[in-house]
Amino acid sequence: MAQFGTGQQLTAYNSLIFGPKNQNENDGPEHMYVILLDNDRSELYQTKPQSKALTCIRCGACLNACPIYKNVGGHAYQTPYTGPIGSVITPVLRGKAFDHLADACTLCGKCTEACPVKIPLHELILYNRNQTVQHKNAKMWNRYIKIFRLVGKEQNKMDMFSVRFKNIIFKLFKNKWGKYRSLPNFAPQSFSEYWRKKA
Repeated sequence: MAQFGTGQQLTAYNSLIFGPKNQNENDGPEHMYVILLDNDRSELYQTKPQSKALTCIRCGACLNACPIYKNVGGHAYQTPYTGPIGSVITPVLRGKAFDHLADACTLCGKCTEACPVKIPLHELILYNRNQTVQHKNAKMWNRYIKIFRLVGKEQNKMDMFSVRFKNIIFKLFKNKWGKYRSLPNFAPQSFSEYWRKKA
């Protein structure tokens, strides 16, 4: 599956392990030691349903399929595991400070379709998002929904919000975007305003 990760036809991640030499062999190691690094995988294994993510083979198919990852890149995630698979496992491996990664998802399901080992990534991301809202952000989330409901009822309010306030809001959240990324250039007017002037 290296064609997803690096564009190669053959995988670059093969490891050939033969063990210690036999009695009739002249060359080879006398002993073989296997060191297994857990790196909190045991905790992930005990965390249901996110433990399904341990079947990941690190092919990168979900990254190539994800519309968010294609636009923001890996640096914005600020963690070694990026994209959909990173949004699932990083909050378990590195703590609640990475709960916000679940919000960087459209829940389109393309990552699940692309996954060769059939990890239900978009369902696990939705599960993470639900857990975050239930644990600490329920009040804040309800406030955002109320604001959106108020703004979204009228086109004039939507235009004012989308054009005049978006630059201010994005500057406030620039650190979430990542220090290696620049903010996108926004249109100076909303589509409805542009259409009214053209018509």
